[in-house]
Amino acid sequence: MSYESPQAAAVAWLPYSQLATGIDQPTLDWLFDEGSLTRRLTRLSDDHFTVTPLFEGWQPLRDDECEALGIAAGAEGWVREVYLRGHEQPWVFARSVASRSALERGGLDLETLGSRSLGELLFCDQAFIRHPIEVCSYPQAWLPGEAAHAALWGRRSRFERGGLELLVAEVFLPALWQAAKEENR
Repeated sequence: MSYESPQAAAVAWLPYSQLATGIDQPTLDWLFDEGSLTRRLTRLSDDHFTVTPLFEGWQPLRDDECEALGIAAGAEGWVREVYLRGHEQPWVFARSVASRSALERGGLDLETLGSRSLGELLFCDQAFIRHPIEVCSYPQAWLPGEAAHAALWGRRSRFERGGLELLVAEVFLPALWQAAKEENR
């Protein structure tokens, strides 16, 4: 889905070691948790977790995605955008991408996921290796209209199995922070 120009902003995706201080510990815990986000959201929502697909299809990938996947700028890939919801509220906007060539040789059919969680699939398949998490202040222009808030934290990591690489980005929405704060009371 193109909300504005997909190349709208130069984004600095940073690993933990390069992140400036000033981020509170609860936020860091969510951003750099290497476990399954699906499982964590399911626990936080007392099993009231759902996935709502927003867009799935082939389109040119953003430059930052192509760079992260080591493919030519403007290469076509499969894009899946979803809301991860707790108690029917959008808690996380997730965008997962893979190059066409990687999917053709990797044997993973992303077109049939529907409302199932990609994260659960990745964490159930022990062959997938998760590369380091990177974070950024996610550009508003890359978010769906109803989720377009300024200064939202996003994270991404690359998952690899053989020749297949998937880039999964997750943007934490205000309703998630509210639910997490209420849980810690």
